Amino acid sequence: MRRVAIIGAGSIVFCKTLILDIMATPELEDTEFVLMAPSTGKTSQVKAFADKVIERNGLKSRVLVTTDRREALAGASYVITSFQVGGVSAFELDYKIPMKYGVDQCIGDTLGPGGVFRALRSIPVILDVARDMEELCPKATLLNYVNPMAMICWALGETKIQYVGLCHGVQTTLDLISGYTGVPKDEIDYVSAGINHMGWFTKLSHQGQDLYPLLRERFEQPEFYVNEKVRGEVFRHFGYFMTESTGHLSEYVPWFRKNQKALDLYCDEPSFGGETGAYYNWCAYVADKYKDQDILADESYDLPQRSVEYCAYIIEALETGKTFKFSGNIRNEGMIANLPADCCAEGAVFADRTGLHRTVIGEIPPQCAALNMTNINVQRLAVLAAKSGDPETVVQAIALDPLTSSVLTLKEIRDMVTEMLTAQRDWLPQFEGRLPRPTPTIDTPAGLARAEVPIDPALAVFSRFGELAK
Repeated sequence: MRRVAIIGAGSIVFCKTLILDIMATPELEDTEFVLMAPSTGKTSQVKAFADKVIERNGLKSRVLVTTDRREALAGASYVITSFQVGGVSAFELDYKIPMKYGVDQCIGDTLGPGGVFRALRSIPVILDVARDMEELCPKATLLNYVNPMAMICWALGETKIQYVGLCHGVQTTLDLISGYTGVPKDEIDYVSAGINHMGWFTKLSHQGQDLYPLLRERFEQPEFYVNEKVRGEVFRHFGYFMTESTGHLSEYVPWFRKNQKALDLYCDEPSFGGETGAYYNWCAYVADKYKDQDILADESYDLPQRSVEYCAYIIEALETGKTFKFSGNIRNEGMIANLPADCCAEGAVFADRTGLHRTVIGEIPPQCAALNMTNINVQRLAVLAAKSGDPETVVQAIALDPLTSSVLTLKEIRDMVTEMLTAQRDWLPQFEGRLPRPTPTIDTPAGLARAEVPIDPALAVFSRFGELAK
């Protein structure tokens, strides 16, 4: 019986979805699930529900619960990670402190101050999981759902385990493209490559015909453009459609959330289209609503069809040899030629009985790679900061963030980081007793004489031109 350890199984609805997907796969129904979370309050609800599904459908699966991560990992065939260090309490600080300084985030889980601090909290934990796997289940495959995906998988790329990061951005964007073009989703041929939450559809076709002319035509029609203004604008100016929603993308670039005018013009969509703090507000609402309820109490115990999540299909491929192609997040190592070899890239991956196999995509369009690099620069420093515990590296990472740098000065960024590190110290043990250096304040009273210094030769040339013009 294969053993699937779910680390962070307190995410009730998502955990339930993954378990049902695996149980609904005939070749995988004899699976032992080990649900691990710091407490058993939520995992016991998932187990009770899963046990009833097993009984109703006569399955061979079984479900165990533990609070001991090493116990869960011992002998595992597959490990699924879906934890959120600090929960909604940390998420609140990720959103509210930057907002106080003027950094307006919609989602806050991938880039920006929120994404960087989520990485600082999560990377030490994911590396502990990887070290335990190297000892307790070295042949297991890690399927990661923890955000920020690219930073987490960048850190995992420096370990010895087999892993892949999974996100449903490509599938859901294909739904949108299908709706805009009127072509059934399963008939669209495509190549998607880049980084997580900023992958690019470098090819889109149907029966050999390029779909891009039709998609561009649709985006120039107001009724289509209004649904995805931010993605539509980036599409217009960079030439390719990308894999994340307007709400997400608006945080990864400097043009849409830097002032009220931009917010009013581009980020006025409902349902995470760009609202201030939309995702935090929703998470806080759900956490409060269901804190004393069994969210699975009224669920059906019949096995549903598998969801769009990749997890069960990948495990099926690794177990049976039935090849499965998906968009995965792995160490680049030449998959995308014009992105750094050590970064986490997102592109086509094939799973079969022999393992996970990256495709060699070559170069993506240079303007797409350049926009990816604005995010990769932040990711590199954030991973380094999470591992080193150096607060100066945190300041530098967030100073390079496109949104933050569009609204704050360097001193304001340093002050914000200091406040965030202080507020989140309980979840950031690697920074214990360490804060960024304070910025000295220099008073410059009116009329202060300037010091006598040599004139820059370039300025001297301009000065000479000025004399000649008189």
